[in-house]
Amino acid sequence: MVAPYTLRLAAHPGAIEVAIEDPSPRLPRARTPDLVDGTGGFGWHMLNDLAHHVLVTPGPEGGKTVRALLPR
Repeated sequence: MVAPYTLRLAAHPGAIEVAIEDPSPRLPRARTPDLVDGTGGFGWHMLNDLAHHVLVTPGPEGGKTVRALLPR
């Protein structure tokens, strides 16, 4: 079974807010991108390079929400 994820988008005058909720309590971490097996490692680097602001908050029943403000 795939865990439930929620994506929310909101437009602001100078930015787009992206919020992703997931059930894992593990915090995002930077890791070396996997160029061979395709297991990831690109997202956290890209998000922090592109976003004005990034915030990770724990969910009320576990899990977390990652919010980012991206320039318009």
